[in-house]
Amino acid sequence: MKFCITGGGTGGHLMIAEALVQAAANEGHEAIFIGSTSGQDRKYFEDHSTFSHVYFLETTGVVNQKGLKKVKALWLVLKAFFASRAILKRHKIGAVYSVGGFSAAPASFAAISRGIPLFIHEQNAVEGRLNSLLKPFAARFISAYDENSSVKGYPVKDEFFKSSRVREKIKTVIFLGGSQGAKAINDLALSVAGELQSRGIKIIHQAGERDYERVKAEYEELGIEAELYAFTKEMPSLMSKADLAVSRSGASTLWELCANGLPALFIPFPHAASDHQYHNARFIVQNEMGWCEREGEGLREKLMGLLDEDLSKKSSALMEHSSRDVAKMMILDAHRKSND
Repeated sequence: MKFCITGGGTGGHLMIAEALVQAAANEGHEAIFIGSTSGQDRKYFEDHSTFSHVYFLETTGVVNQKGLKKVKALWLVLKAFFASRAILKRHKIGAVYSVGGFSAAPASFAAISRGIPLFIHEQNAVEGRLNSLLKPFAARFISAYDENSSVKGYPVKDEFFKSSRVREKIKTVIFLGGSQGAKAINDLALSVAGELQSRGIKIIHQAGERDYERVKAEYEELGIEAELYAFTKEMPSLMSKADLAVSRSGASTLWELCANGLPALFIPFPHAASDHQYHNARFIVQNEMGWCEREGEGLREKLMGLLDEDLSKKSSALMEHSSRDVAKMMILDAHRKSND
């Protein structure tokens, strides 16, 4: 069977696309990719990927545009829609899988117009606007937050499962500011570093490239030994060494922590669209698998109050809630549904 995987813009969407194409190839299926010239789509797939063919169409986001810019954005989507129709016909595509993001629009609408089954993966607890619009037309709508989803879970690399373990006492804390860094998390880490060191608790800290030099200098001034990174691709091994994470709650990081059994204090990015990071984290809190605190006063006190917690119950719950081979299940489910 031939799949088209579409969407992207940001790493969270594209990581799911990467997981799906690998799963499709492992099951003996061919997959092409339709993305955008904007965002990170080219960075991920232009030079090397498992896709048999990749296409990058000229599109931009529509929702946040105004006036003539919105008109131009809609015109680009329309042009890309017709280009996508031609691509789907040329490759005899049997199913289209949208991973979300603005670049998913042309191929998703093209699939609907051609009567090709459309499958959607929603990565966040709050549905994106495009996904909400397309949902009534989808053959399947997959979400780790939806109990009615035909596939449960979120595609996570196997390395996070392989190094998973049940945590009990906190011996190491990992602070995750993301690739760009999160000043609120970096400042929180620096404010508690002395207390953590006095308790014999080790610090691992991904500060982000923009804030790395400042954070490094402050640790040195404080006389604190911390395992500090600007950016790293060794996240599975770093998570495996930690007993508690302090992190943003973007979907991919949240579910990687779940797969690893690593409880977290989530501090959502306050400016995320539809406040989706907060709702992602609330899902974890409501299932008694972690904690969530807004940016602002009280972060230090909240973190210090967790240092003596027995983490075993939450850690075990995270591991039980995570599913392995989710991308494979998504592809198998789409193959079955398309052939019904």
